[in-house]
Amino acid sequence: MASFLRRRTFLQATGGTALTLGLAGVSATAAAAETVDAQEFAALRATWRDLVLGTGFSPTAEPFRTLLADLGASARGHLSAMAPADGSLWPDAVWRDPEPDTDAESYGFSAMMNESYNRLGTLAQAWAQPGTGLTGDPAVLEAVLTGLDHVYAQVYNEGTNRYGNWWNWQIGGAQALMDTCVVVHEHLTDEQIAAYCRAVDHFVPDAVFDSYTGTSTGANRVDLCRSVILRSVVGENPDRLARAVAALNPVFPYVTGGDGFYADGSFIQHRNVPYIGGYGSVLHDGVGRLMALLRGSRWPVDSPDAQLFLDTVEGAIAPFVHNGLIMDNVSSRGISRAGTSDHTRAHALMATIVLIGQGASPEENARWRAMVKGWMRRDTYFPPLKNPKLSLVRAALLQSVLDDTSVAPAAEPVRHGLFHHMDRVTHRRRGWCASVSMASRRIAHYEYGNGEHARGYHTGAGWLSWWGDDYGLDQYADAYWPTVDPYRLPGITASRKPLADGEGGNWGQPMPDAAWVGGTTDGEFGTTGQHLVGLSSTMNARKSWFWLDDSVVCLGAGITSADGYAVETTVDNRALGTTGAPALTVDGRVQPDGQGWRGTFEEAGWAHIAGHAGYVFPRRLKLSAVREERTGAWRDINTGGPTTPLTRRYLTLCTDHGIDPADAGYAYVLMPGASARSTAQRAADKGWLRILANTGSQQGVRVARLGLTAVNFWTAGTAGPLSSDGPASVLVREHRDGTATVVVSDPARQATSLEITWNKRVAAVLSKPATVTATTAGAALKLTFGDLTGLAGAPQKIRVRLG
Repeated sequence: MASFLRRRTFLQATGGTALTLGLAGVSATAAAAETVDAQEFAALRATWRDLVLGTGFSPTAEPFRTLLADLGASARGHLSAMAPADGSLWPDAVWRDPEPDTDAESYGFSAMMNESYNRLGTLAQAWAQPGTGLTGDPAVLEAVLTGLDHVYAQVYNEGTNRYGNWWNWQIGGAQALMDTCVVVHEHLTDEQIAAYCRAVDHFVPDAVFDSYTGTSTGANRVDLCRSVILRSVVGENPDRLARAVAALNPVFPYVTGGDGFYADGSFIQHRNVPYIGGYGSVLHDGVGRLMALLRGSRWPVDSPDAQLFLDTVEGAIAPFVHNGLIMDNVSSRGISRAGTSDHTRAHALMATIVLIGQGASPEENARWRAMVKGWMRRDTYFPPLKNPKLSLVRAALLQSVLDDTSVAPAAEPVRHGLFHHMDRVTHRRRGWCASVSMASRRIAHYEYGNGEHARGYHTGAGWLSWWGDDYGLDQYADAYWPTVDPYRLPGITASRKPLADGEGGNWGQPMPDAAWVGGTTDGEFGTTGQHLVGLSSTMNARKSWFWLDDSVVCLGAGITSADGYAVETTVDNRALGTTGAPALTVDGRVQPDGQGWRGTFEEAGWAHIAGHAGYVFPRRLKLSAVREERTGAWRDINTGGPTTPLTRRYLTLCTDHGIDPADAGYAYVLMPGASARSTAQRAADKGWLRILANTGSQQGVRVARLGLTAVNFWTAGTAGPLSSDGPASVLVREHRDGTATVVVSDPARQATSLEITWNKRVAAVLSKPATVTATTAGAALKLTFGDLTGLAGAPQKIRVRLG
């Protein structure tokens, strides 16, 4: 705006001094402040200021020069448009709600209050940072102070009842307000500080910490604590600060149900949604910052369970990060937000890991810095320091790792991860990695809420995502979610029955009636199974994945439906950007590459997409292939997204099981990064893979060169050399040293007893868990298990010596 009303004049124009509202609380705040060392609170504010603004970077060096210039440009835009009025601070951010309640419209109005504080934060940072073109500008500072007074007088004060989204009042708005108060603290009067603190006290009372339930769990609890801790630092209230620090304690122990981290590395928020890439990231960022803030003070975050939190960096986060991206199957609604991607979410999380490492052991810190450096170096699609939305503080943390010559980048590990508490699996090899996303009685198909993630309904239907070492890193990053066919996600089996946007309801988080979902692993290889029950559908299927050294064997059986629609299994659906046209070869013949081409192959033996992967069909497959351009907008899947049409190319491979199939099936092998030649050779080698069973009762494979035999028993029975007297997942690895590993799990969590037989001569059982109540060796190995229902599907490992 051209000129600002002086704050004193403006406040008179809006009905007197807004800061007289509720002055009764000032004396209590002042009395509390007198009992503490003011210098310590000043030191805490200085520390938080550094955590907001960043330190240790040169404003004239890239990427900081550009980030600072962009910050200045954003601030100038806010400065010129700012126009305090009744119900708003900016014309396009009206918070005045004519009918305040908790409907979608009220959510939007409350978000504008939050957005107003965010914009004031941008102005404050541009004023405080060097190199923005607005550094130290008194007009910018005046705008910030005027804006803070206006929002307090109009909406965010102790006399207002909240409306819309609770999050905007207790977390988003409170944190943005307090961050700005820290940045401009020396320019605030005591009366202003007292007023703003009263507002936070009103919206975030101590009662939010009374029980670890509802909206006060996991990442939300950390955010609530952060709101109160910052209010206490700004207002110098040691009692509230101590209570908020203590309220962090329930976050750290592993949980066995509901929200939080589990011992297997799973993270759940909103009761049944895997969320490491969303709320889990928020939790880590919040705890990391608070640990850094309070370290060395009289209020350190020193829970006896804090080490459990530190362990989640390698146990929960790292398995889902690959070459600078975090897998979308643990980010839920976040994948529907325009301007973000799997890479941008990972960039922020990597900086958080660096920050947390500063409070970890020297050994942990060294490992984590090496891990982060490796991810940064290998993110060739979107290098983190090229991310224009990365905050300065995060950019500085990541730059410090790149500049540290004592840190060598760590390679991606070889590891299989089974996260049985959240129905996710990761499989990591040197040249590629993959992950599968499932749903069960315990885990939702997907989450729809706040108008976000409207077409994510099949993301839990066996979605098999994968990436190469230096290829495929753009698969989900380039406008994938607004343009992909949501019924043809890679790996899923789904009815073509049309589903409504947000099927299952706002915050419905629908779960299928399917108990047997999970698998087992020896830590390197694995077997996974899913009893798939379609969302709002009669479709039913048994799906299995067998994770090997260079491939994933995918089996499907018992595919049945009565929806009156076709059912498809999508072998893969590769995103090709705006111009991609990689060669597709089927059984040695290169297919047309024109957009709109469709082909059907009645008995395909193998297929290959150049630069992507090979696909082998060991029992032949009726394969359909489609090249198409699809157009969509972010608004289609998120009511807060832009309406700009986006067009992207796709190459889809799928098999059509027909309308209302009965006991249909499929078998294919995914070979990430394979050449056409190696794919053809694998297809011609009839001995490398033996499918032991592929029915609705058992699915299993034998890969002799790996010494691997694995079977998912949906019911009691026999497949090859393995037998089970009940539902189970079994994997056997025979080793060159004459030993073998047998791993067994009860994914359905219903086995009060279980007997597994391996028809192989075994000399002795070398080790076994307490769950094995009896063993018999000799001509065959027999393992008797006790009650497994309390293990939540966790694998039980037995080592034997072959005879």
